[in-house]
Amino acid sequence: MKRVAVYTSGGDAPGMNACIRAVVRGAIYHGVEIYGIRYGYAGMIKGDMKQLSSHSVSNIIQKGGTILKSARSEEFMTKEGRKKAYESLKEHGIEGLICIGGDGSFTGAKIFYEEFGIPIVGAPGTIDNDIYGTDFTIGFDTAVNTAISAIDKIRDTADSHDRIFFVEVMGRDSGYIAIRSGICGGAEIVLVPETNTTMEEVIETLKKGKNRSKTSSLVVVAEGDEIGGAIEIAEMARKHLQDADIRVATLGHIQRGGAPSAKDRILASRMGLSAIEGLLNGRKNVMAGVMKDELVYTPFEHAITIEKTLSPDLLRMVDIFNS
Repeated sequence: MKRVAVYTSGGDAPGMNACIRAVVRGAIYHGVEIYGIRYGYAGMIKGDMKQLSSHSVSNIIQKGGTILKSARSEEFMTKEGRKKAYESLKEHGIEGLICIGGDGSFTGAKIFYEEFGIPIVGAPGTIDNDIYGTDFTIGFDTAVNTAISAIDKIRDTADSHDRIFFVEVMGRDSGYIAIRSGICGGAEIVLVPETNTTMEEVIETLKKGKNRSKTSSLVVVAEGDEIGGAIEIAEMARKHLQDADIRVATLGHIQRGGAPSAKDRILASRMGLSAIEGLLNGRKNVMAGVMKDELVYTPFEHAITIEKTLSPDLLRMVDIFNS
């Protein structure tokens, strides 16, 4: 290959810029022209791309977000839209792609490859850590640390006022952020989509804490928990704990932003270099990941369809520490 392109798609994640940097400098090292596509699939359709140099990615490894921007594209979900994207790539002489994103982005990449044969290698960039084929995704570690920092502050005010706080963290389909930030923040209860905790169990645990003269409690809720979000769960709790001072804190998009942690910078750099070198070595329709500290390639099909389960050890720890 003589000319390839990189793009970021879906929700932004801390470390995406570090991954872009690794892709660009890896391509240049191997004598390949590298282009950046702005605004993901939407930019691909419009031809919003330009050649990148080593200088283009200077001083970005420490920055959150993505210098290539990201956007959703309903047009790319159609065969006509994907055909426009293909024609745009051909017009610019692009022979292969690096996709940095999550399961939705990889689904689009898989379909695009199957329809038009453009070789694509992915790098998993999502704070949810819900992609099979890698132990951790780019941005997850930073998001957990951001959540822990907020939870520590909330714990201070909960303790000062004898309150019960329900703290909602991101995780529509995955409880990875919730379980790790909950354990590190000393939460009494962690509610995640992967388990079927009932409201009765939540109330019983909070009452047990009160009987042990516990004056404050903290419940971490993944936004996709089957009972509901933190606001709904807190409302149900008030009906059973009428004497309790119950408050809600929704962390929201602060978990997406901020400078990436050292772990995310290293991970993103390894994955970015692995992605570009894999592409140049003939790999296609796969994702570059890291499992047990080893670089691996996983077919997009497996990355987006095989369920990545929470560690039973982490779930057990929450139960033991608050029994």
